[in-house]
Amino acid sequence: MIFFAGLAALASTPRFLVDAMLGRLARWLRVLGMDTAYNPDVPDPMLVRWAQAEQRILLTRDRNLLAELRPQRSLLVEADAPLLQLRQVVAQVGVAPPVELFTRCLVCNAELLPAGTEDWKTRIPPASRELPGPVRCCPSCKRVYWPGSHTRRMRAALARAFPDWPLHSP
Repeated sequence: MIFFAGLAALASTPRFLVDAMLGRLARWLRVLGMDTAYNPDVPDPMLVRWAQAEQRILLTRDRNLLAELRPQRSLLVEADAPLLQLRQVVAQVGVAPPVELFTRCLVCNAELLPAGTEDWKTRIPPASRELPGPVRCCPSCKRVYWPGSHTRRMRAALARAFPDWPLHSP
C-alpha cells in the first residue's frame, strides 16, 4: 500500500526531504536538479517538522513513521533499487523531465554555479580539463563538477530508466 498524502496542493516544482534510508535516491533527485534535503542524523519527528516547515514532500520507506507521525505531504517509497525508487517518485509526484541535469551539488544540495578558471584548473584531472561542457562549482561545499565519464554513465542510467525523456548531453 502506498501512503500518499497532501500532494495536490504542491507548487509546480516539488521539493523533497529524504529520510536516512534513501540517501542514494537523494543523489539521483539532485542529478535531476530537484531540491532534495537529506540529513541521515535527523530523528523522525524532526523530519516531519522540517518537511512541514519548508513545504517539502517527505520520502520514506518507513511505514511506521507515516502511520505514527502522519506527515502532511509524504510518499512511501517501495522499491529497493535507487533508480526504481526514482521512477516511482517521478511518476507519482509528476516530476517533469529536467531541462538540464547536474545543476545541484550531489552532496549538499546547493545550486551549482559556473566555475571560474581559478576554481577548477588544478582540482580536476588533467585529461578532463579539455572535455566539452560546463564546469561548475558548489558555492557551499566548494566541490567542483565536470562532464567526465561518471556523468556519461549517470546519463546512460537515466536514459534507461526514463527512455521517453529527452536527456541531452551538455
